[in-house]
Amino acid sequence: MEIQELLNLTIQNKASDLHLLAGIVPTIRVDGSLVFLPNYPAVTKEDAERMIFSILTPSQKELLLANKELDFSFGFGGGTYGNLGRFRVNLYFQRGILSGAFRFLEPNIKTIDDLHLPKIAHNFAALKQGFILVTGPTGQGKSTTLAAIINEINANKANHILTIEDPIEYIYPSGKSIISQREMGSDTHSWGMALKSALREDPDVVLVGEMRDPETISSAITVAETGHLVFSTLHTNSASQTIDRIIDSFPSSQQTQIKIQLASTLKGIISQRLVPMINGGRVPAVEILIGTPAVANNIREGKTHLIDSIIQTSSDEGMITLESSLASLVLAGSISLETAKEYALHQDDLLRLVG
Repeated sequence: MEIQELLNLTIQNKASDLHLLAGIVPTIRVDGSLVFLPNYPAVTKEDAERMIFSILTPSQKELLLANKELDFSFGFGGGTYGNLGRFRVNLYFQRGILSGAFRFLEPNIKTIDDLHLPKIAHNFAALKQGFILVTGPTGQGKSTTLAAIINEINANKANHILTIEDPIEYIYPSGKSIISQREMGSDTHSWGMALKSALREDPDVVLVGEMRDPETISSAITVAETGHLVFSTLHTNSASQTIDRIIDSFPSSQQTQIKIQLASTLKGIISQRLVPMINGGRVPAVEILIGTPAVANNIREGKTHLIDSIIQTSSDEGMITLESSLASLVLAGSISLETAKEYALHQDDLLRLVG
């Protein structure tokens, strides 16, 4: 078996991921579920090494063997960036054996409407400054949502969009904006330094691929404070948990200052899940928080336990609870009630809304 053949099958089966592990048949993830590729033998240790090393440069191979893991992306299918799309790759060792996870990124960036995101997401693309977060567990479409919003800005505004990613995922088409995409490792050595440099690179919009530590969070908020529009992601389950995670990542002596900064810059949080549809495929269920004065006051005063109540009572301002999003999908016949119950944070609220 060859890696190109397996990557092609990943695309043909509309899978989101390909997994290569020694002793296991090549495995893809379709609509959120793992599927063994039929008619293939289990991958041997030698197969895994041969296929993985075939797509690495000498320097990448050296980094992988030294660090025991490697993140990168590459275009697949010919052309400058790959006419079939890109794969975001994580290579790692398990039980001393080389393994890989390949995430497929479609070549054409979908629009906000294509993704069935709430209309309020268009408002985030129209902002001039502030801090927007897209959150959710791994594999729930955060990068795709951000790419849709960023590309809407690209299509409609003459901005300088600066992205800092690990690795670069989507490649943006020509639009009204200019776009600088910096990749960790090859274009910069740290999130903190890249964000400090960002202020000298005349950006209008900054995308921070992921906020992994207090330094990155603090720098991202500072860039938003200085009049820029900043987007980033976090692996959290809800808007209120996102705010708590940001504040709690700092020592207590710094938390008051972070609350003040976050309250003044936060414009919105999209917390999303990709939910299996009845007829196949997945659709996003989302919680939307808007940075209203009431939200800002509660962040500033440390009353984040009240955020959920604000979302529930502020639908007229564009806020959406996860349960109301799931209920809408159930009532539209897109997903089953049983599926919705699996994803709901508050099942009683869901049942009341669909009742």
